[in-house]
Amino acid sequence: NCNASWNRGHIVGQKPPLKPREVWSIRTRLQVADAERDLALFNLAIDSKLRGCDLVTITVGDVALSGTVRDRAVIVQKKTGRPVQFEITEQTRAAVGAWIARSQLAETDFLFPSPRPGHAPHVDEAVWKDRRQVYKKTGNIRAVQLLLGHTKLESTVRYLGIEVDDALAISEQVEL
Repeated sequence: NCNASWNRGHIVGQKPPLKPREVWSIRTRLQVADAERDLALFNLAIDSKLRGCDLVTITVGDVALSGTVRDRAVIVQKKTGRPVQFEITEQTRAAVGAWIARSQLAETDFLFPSPRPGHAPHVDEAVWKDRRQVYKKTGNIRAVQLLLGHTKLESTVRYLGIEVDDALAISEQVEL
């Protein structure tokens, strides 16, 4: 049909941010699962609004000094080259501090290092699995979208390897 629009059945445009209850739900699930790394990463993503590629290059020294997590941080975005200053909330400071202590990270270490010794941080299989777990546990594609820094939901859907219609159906069935 020549009159059918190319984007029929697809969500287009900017997506609304996570609602406070959705953020709370994800945080609670991560806390219950004792997922310190994931909780620190999620909280830092919420506070900073940075893309995943920027989050994995943060060093401990970028957010903490002498074992104390700072109130504010400045990170230069890889994509734009511009600095982003953001507040680190109390609960994020607690989560990041717990992660640093548990992992025994030094100030020069990456905050979220690669699970493979000697490798630079990157969005590898473990990080991909973390995002997929957030999706599996919550059905919240927007949470994964935020964690990945995607501007389009379709990119997140492709990343997760699911169909748009299936993803929307699952999202509608999940109560947060």
